[in-house]
Amino acid sequence: MRTSASPRPVLLFNTESDRTDWWRDVLSEKIPGLDFRTMDQPGDLAEIEYVLAWNPPPGYLAQLPNLKAIFSLGAGVDHLFRDPDLPRHVPVSRVVNDNLTLRMREYVVQHVLNHHRQQRKYDAFQRQGTWEELHQPHAGERRVGVMGLGELGRDAAEHIAHLGFDVAGWSRSRREIAHVTCFAGQDEFDAFLARTDILVGLLPLTADTRNLINAETLGKLPAGASFINAGRGQQVVEDDLLAALDSGHLSEATLDVFQTEPLPAGHRLWTHPNVTVTPHIASITDPRGVADQVAENIDRSRRGEELRDLVDPSRGY
Repeated sequence: MRTSASPRPVLLFNTESDRTDWWRDVLSEKIPGLDFRTMDQPGDLAEIEYVLAWNPPPGYLAQLPNLKAIFSLGAGVDHLFRDPDLPRHVPVSRVVNDNLTLRMREYVVQHVLNHHRQQRKYDAFQRQGTWEELHQPHAGERRVGVMGLGELGRDAAEHIAHLGFDVAGWSRSRREIAHVTCFAGQDEFDAFLARTDILVGLLPLTADTRNLINAETLGKLPAGASFINAGRGQQVVEDDLLAALDSGHLSEATLDVFQTEPLPAGHRLWTHPNVTVTPHIASITDPRGVADQVAENIDRSRRGEELRDLVDPSRGY
């Protein structure tokens, strides 16, 4: 809880959504006395101590001389670190909460099951008026591979495994997860791909993961594999993905993130028969799930303590 003696904190809020009033109400309830400001009415920039933002304009945060902490309005932080003028001395905290994790779990499990149970083909049969049964392997015969074993990836891998799938995970450093075969590092990436029928992308965006899903990577998946991406669109070379789908090497893809968002009108991904497009909604940040974390971190900052869920700038996550 905040102490009544503390001067009220000044927080600048920036989002690409239209839910500013909702955020103001929820944060003000959790942080009594909060001076909540927006990009269109920031007031004196020297008074701003904290920023809660998604994709702020490049160079803007460098104009805040008394900034004490930056809170990412989501689990990803690449939108902050691509700003060359980001004040590197200011700690950055990312969103980690059960609500975000649950939403991503729902999305990944839904689409793994859709791919596994061949729902796209049955949808086409319905449109054609075709009554046909397809051969259906059981979950234990389907190999799912999750790229990225952070908070979201680990949880998704665990819950897919609970459904009986043969699950593996790949990450930069070694992880140990019950019922999940874990691969680590570039030396084990090819082996991970070779055993994966449904590839799930949940990696953070870094210099190493940008354009990682390209013709070479996709070519190392088994013929007929499928792909679900809820990580970052900049990790996928979209022309290579389309070529793999056109050739039949990749059977289908479900994509929530893209190189350019919103996905441009007329882009082939909109109309490809083997692609499902969702508008970056896999795990939407809910103010109710974030306000407590922001409030606690503001209290920690004002007491001179280290923030929770800090990002390592050298890694970018």
